[in-house]
Amino acid sequence: MPPGRMVYTAMLNARGGFESDLTVLRVAEREFFILTGSAQATRDFSWIERHVGPDEHASLVDVTGAWSVISVMGPKAQPLLESLSSDSLGRDALPFAHVATIDVGYARVRAARMSYVGGPGYELYVPVEQCATLYDALAEAGPRFGLKDAGYYTIDALRIEAGRRHGAPSFPPDETPWEAGLGYAVKLDKPAAFIGREALAKQRTSGLRKRLVLFTFDDPRAFPWGGEPVTMDGRSVGELTSAGYSRWAAVAMAYARRYPARRRRDPRGALRGRHRRRALRRHAAPRAAGLASPTRAASLSG
Repeated sequence: MPPGRMVYTAMLNARGGFESDLTVLRVAEREFFILTGSAQATRDFSWIERHVGPDEHASLVDVTGAWSVISVMGPKAQPLLESLSSDSLGRDALPFAHVATIDVGYARVRAARMSYVGGPGYELYVPVEQCATLYDALAEAGPRFGLKDAGYYTIDALRIEAGRRHGAPSFPPDETPWEAGLGYAVKLDKPAAFIGREALAKQRTSGLRKRLVLFTFDDPRAFPWGGEPVTMDGRSVGELTSAGYSRWAAVAMAYARRYPARRRRDPRGALRGRHRRRALRRHAAPRAAGLASPTRAASLSG
């Protein structure tokens, strides 16, 4: 990965299960900028530090207190930022999964073209002493682009719509990237060894026990919060890991076990269709289920 690029990846244990998921930016030939969930920072720092070999000549520094991040998301994110910057932020100048240092107003930021909530967007990593300056510039220029502040529930609902996984609910230590639908983030034939490779190779051959499934609900009374059981033909096959509001329908994710009566190697054979039912406040809520984003919000092209 050359400087100016970023990659989404996972840290795995020997079972092939998740210890964490994170994004790594290569900001210079010998410097990397690691992004992880705010609740995972201390744990991830410890995990990485413990696995740096004595002959690898790498040092790890926690710079959480020195940086802030402001996400600018939506179809007008690019024109808004370009109204405050002399730098071009189009796909040719800053493609998806690339990062560049630019000026936005009076703040100098690392701008990454990425989106956690689906659709086009940018994350702006800014030194904490310039964060208020950056926010004020965005807030002043934003009204003519329809800019609105968005809270955590908005982020959670949009990322579920877009099929984005999140933290411990989506990545418990006994679930693997294959089961989470993140096979694209795994490269078994890479020259460097990594923890969990043998377990992942074995699981890919033997088949999966479960898959992370995305749901939309037909019943307007259904407003899940996560943790509700998922049943299929009267049998429990899992529980919701996360859920949220959507303008189209309630949305949720769940790890669903393979249907015991079916001996199919492809778990999707047990997960397709509309006949799953979920217990919610003593009534069952019919829903559509699938392995991809339940809406059209996701955009890998950025």
